[in-house]
Amino acid sequence: MTGSRRTGFLSPLAILMVLSGNTLAFGFKDVSDKAQTLAHEKYEQPAQAPDFLANLGYSDYQSIRFKPEQSLWRSGKSRFQVMMIPQGSFYSHAVKLNIIDSEGVHPVGFDKTRFDYPNPEMAKRIPADLGYAGFKLTYPLSDKGTQNQFLVFGGASYFRGVGANQNFGLSGRGIAVDTGLPSGEQFPSFTEFWMERPKADSDVMVVYGLLDGASLTGAYRFEIHPGKSTRMDVTAQLFFRSDIEQLGQAPLTSMFFYGDNTLRPRGEWRPQVHDSDGLLINDGKTGEWLWRPLVNPADLQLSYHHVEDVKGFGLIQRDRQFEDFQDNEARYDRRPSMWVEPGGKNREGWGKGEIVLVEIPSGAESNDNIVAFFKPAEKVMGNQSRRLQYSVRFGEPGITEQPNARALRTFVGTDNVGSNSGEALRLIVDFEGGELSELPPDAAVVSHVTGGEGVEVMEHFVEYIEATDVWRLSILAKPPTEKPLTLRGTLNKDGKAITETWTYLLGPKTDLRGVSS
Repeated sequence: MTGSRRTGFLSPLAILMVLSGNTLAFGFKDVSDKAQTLAHEKYEQPAQAPDFLANLGYSDYQSIRFKPEQSLWRSGKSRFQVMMIPQGSFYSHAVKLNIIDSEGVHPVGFDKTRFDYPNPEMAKRIPADLGYAGFKLTYPLSDKGTQNQFLVFGGASYFRGVGANQNFGLSGRGIAVDTGLPSGEQFPSFTEFWMERPKADSDVMVVYGLLDGASLTGAYRFEIHPGKSTRMDVTAQLFFRSDIEQLGQAPLTSMFFYGDNTLRPRGEWRPQVHDSDGLLINDGKTGEWLWRPLVNPADLQLSYHHVEDVKGFGLIQRDRQFEDFQDNEARYDRRPSMWVEPGGKNREGWGKGEIVLVEIPSGAESNDNIVAFFKPAEKVMGNQSRRLQYSVRFGEPGITEQPNARALRTFVGTDNVGSNSGEALRLIVDFEGGELSELPPDAAVVSHVTGGEGVEVMEHFVEYIEATDVWRLSILAKPPTEKPLTLRGTLNKDGKAITETWTYLLGPKTDLRGVSS
């Protein structure tokens, strides 16, 4: 057939494009190509917001409000709608926003009239081409007639999510670079997003993101599933401009000011203040579930938990009762937990590495002082690339689907049993759930406790507490002088552990050890 005789016929590729709507109009490969090209160019920091916005205090910034009636897709009967975030305070630079629909890719132009400002003076100073700092997604989580904010992309590479009936708390990030190291942390940023417009009845939405930083670039695809718990299936392609000493994959950021296992700061009346109370790790090779209660340390504290093939890790908020916090404004009892499962749909793991926990001293609840991430054992070299797949969930602690008994709470104090204990500490750990729930109070449950270097475990035992229906592990341990107290413990039956592994680290400079920080 000649070329002229083929006129009017669609090729198989063209037919596929017509049938699939906008599927092939723009996709992950387009973002990946942009990231790869960008990686060969010199890094340029995004243009910063004007000083009068960058210097706004928290309350002044919060007074700039997006008008809900200006939400994208509001008139199209979509379950998903988009609200834009204004620049200002820690939202320090503009992010390009685009919409992908059946007609192609369209930029979302900046319009300052989409916001209410606290006063006319501020409104008139807003540049007409300022740009947005990010976006918030809404979806009817509770009932069909209410649009609930459930996912926010804004600030560097941060994103925050919630499940139904939860308040925003901890955050995820696209990537972390050299977090906690003396060399200083880098903060790569999402600089552009593309949002696929879902069909009216869809309960799934796709967002693409372009990340740029001094040491790497990245392309991201987020497949978003809101609900009782919100899940995102993430695909990322990273391109490294230079070597990275400590790459943090799927980093989580949270806040721990004080809790059951710490002293209450002077003047504080609330029992606890934290967005998360522990780090949970599931090693897929050993099957171990490891729980590490968080602390607010006197000095910067980095912990490395080796894993052969991590099946999941996350920062969890196990305290779920209002009485745990007594805070009717912050409602820390409604803060979500966040759980990461490497491998995504194909369950291809990340291999050997370490779950790194960074705990930063903090004197206020306004500081996010907790970071957790996976650090690969393989060195990260410049001019290389790496593909990641994983899922993240925001929701109740049960999103982990953990089968064994959990350490519900940890208490720490000085020993009061006698003068021979010296500087020993009494640690109380309450376990519940799993196989423990099926045991009678007189079951033969025994404790197994070990201490780290220089730690003297003086005694440990377990008892059933009828009043709260928990099994209580009691430990008396003497820490080494000027070194951390490190402990591991489980409850065992018939020679095997029936609980997760409780671990603890308490630095030498703490009021609990008789030394003021």
